[in-house]
Amino acid sequence: MLLAFLEILKYILPSVVVLLASYFAMKAFFNNEQNKRKMDIRSSNQKLITPIRLGAYERLVMFLERIQPESMLMRLQQKDATCKELHADMLSLIRAEFEHNLSQQVYVSTQAWEVIKSAKENTVKMLNMVAAKTKPDAPSFELSKAILEFIMQTNKTPSAVAIDYLKNEVRQFF
Repeated sequence: MLLAFLEILKYILPSVVVLLASYFAMKAFFNNEQNKRKMDIRSSNQKLITPIRLGAYERLVMFLERIQPESMLMRLQQKDATCKELHADMLSLIRAEFEHNLSQQVYVSTQAWEVIKSAKENTVKMLNMVAAKTKPDAPSFELSKAILEFIMQTNKTPSAVAIDYLKNEVRQFF
């Protein structure tokens, strides 16, 4: 009986060893292939997403440039407008530009989006602060002059700081 068991074991044991070796070899092969596929997919996604992300950064830089106070003054200045009207037009422009670019937050980092929002909010605060020091019924050029003087006193506008941040973040792509 024992002899018959050993005889059967002599034929079965090598088969079990070959089966286990084949199993582990195939498992390693399939894991390796799966990792290669994941890397290929990730690589192809990067080729598609990188241009979209760069476009988002470009649009956000354009947004920041468009809400620079001196840029808005050049576009919105009217001869017969009052300080109050110019101030309202500037705030309306900032709001519209921001809403137009809201979807870009999907393609930029959370930190970059926070910097963008902060630049917008600080620009609005700056405009409100300067507008509070001018008479609402005064000609709009007085508000323009006060805004430009305020900007000259500060090192960088909120938009300029945000643009520098975005440029640094984009450099990390390359």
